[in-house]
Amino acid sequence: MDLKVYPGTPYPLGATWDGNGVNFALFAQNATDVDLCLFNSTEDQTETHRIKMFERSHQIWHAYLPDIKPGQLYGYRVHGTFDPNNGHRFNPNKLLLDPYAKAISGTIKWHNSLFGYQMGHEDADLSFNDEDSAPYIPKAVVIDPNFDWEGDTAPKYPYFQSIIYETHVKGFTKMHPEIPEEIRGTYAALAHPVTIKYLKELGITAIELMPVHHFVNDSILEDKGLANYWGYNTIGFFAPDVRYSSSGALGQQVIEFKNMVKEFHKAGIEVILDVVYNHTGEGNELGPTLSFKGIDNASYYRRRKRIRTHSFL
Repeated sequence: MDLKVYPGTPYPLGATWDGNGVNFALFAQNATDVDLCLFNSTEDQTETHRIKMFERSHQIWHAYLPDIKPGQLYGYRVHGTFDPNNGHRFNPNKLLLDPYAKAISGTIKWHNSLFGYQMGHEDADLSFNDEDSAPYIPKAVVIDPNFDWEGDTAPKYPYFQSIIYETHVKGFTKMHPEIPEEIRGTYAALAHPVTIKYLKELGITAIELMPVHHFVNDSILEDKGLANYWGYNTIGFFAPDVRYSSSGALGQQVIEFKNMVKEFHKAGIEVILDVVYNHTGEGNELGPTLSFKGIDNASYYRRRKRIRTHSFL
């Protein structure tokens, strides 16, 4: 089926459903072409459509698709110069996550194709890897932004009156005997009346959640049968991590997260999110190409001049 494609607008960034279709907008200043890739399901890794985005405004590539609805899976392939010495690591063989995605469908499956260079190559990250990474990377999800907040507002306590309780979504609720087993370790568990009653009895005014943004579980940990518990390895700053969702992975995690916030606010508890911005799940130049690095490495990352050293032993 051929899809209708209209110019769309450069703002807002990300994928925005307006009730009739979806506007896609991606900042990629140094790119020469951008392809929007659509997928049908999390099980089928075959692209159903690859759409070249012709419109570009203020270094933002954009398109509007009237036939697309919430739940649509998508990613980007970005074309440009592969010149690592000058900060450019474009590689259209890598499917990339939208930095402004509101939901991400799952977790990455570690594979050499996720790296923009050939693992073990004598030139390291200066080499080029043409393997397709699409089967191994989760997809961004178009969400329905509508939500009944029921007139919700944050309590907004003055700092001098604030009592902040820091905790971890999974760690706080996973073993709680009074919370239904099927929701333990999730946003829904934090919003459960048992949890809120306990927090209110403590007298806190705010709950500070350790990272809930979608993060990467490092391959070195998975190889050892371990996991990144703390979550300080973000790859989706606007997407609540799907691993803390009890309701689904196609946007349901966003609704569950919003419900959690609303329940806390009803109880007079503010919600603070802990987040790290000084690095992402892509690591350094030897890390995988998952999003920012492939979209426009020179724009998204602060870089240091490459220094080559020689040994004269």
